[in-house]
Amino acid sequence: MNEQRLRKAVSDVSSEMGKYRKELEAITKIDEVKQAECECCGLIEDCTPDYIVEVKDSYSDKWVCGLCSEAVKERLIHGPRITMEEAVSSHKDFCQKFNNTTRLNPKLSLTCTMRDIVKKRSENRDSKTLVTPKLGRTISCVPRINANTK
Repeated sequence: MNEQRLRKAVSDVSSEMGKYRKELEAITKIDEVKQAECECCGLIEDCTPDYIVEVKDSYSDKWVCGLCSEAVKERLIHGPRITMEEAVSSHKDFCQKFNNTTRLNPKLSLTCTMRDIVKKRSENRDSKTLVTPKLGRTISCVPRINANTK
């Protein structure tokens, strides 16, 4: 009886793929996408795990979306000296206030905003230590031509 043995056939392609297995695993990791929710506004974005870690490292272990990250940077640059954690927390409070008032009741939001503007202006007036002298107007500013020429 002729015994035939089964032989495993290996193609050139599969053997070549074995050489590049690590590279293929790295590529599939890049394609892996997770959803990340912004700590401030609640926006959900699809991101790679590496990007999520990078953003969390930059913003006190909190993931913030692109728009909120710009607002936090702006607060750090133009506001009083605060830490990154305080800036993120402050912006988070702002977003929560916005979501609770503006989205639910736009008229109340407008009223609160006007109140805040007036409050800031009055604080700015009170904080000014320099008193600007007021000029009294005693004569007209219109130049006059002397008609008594000889």
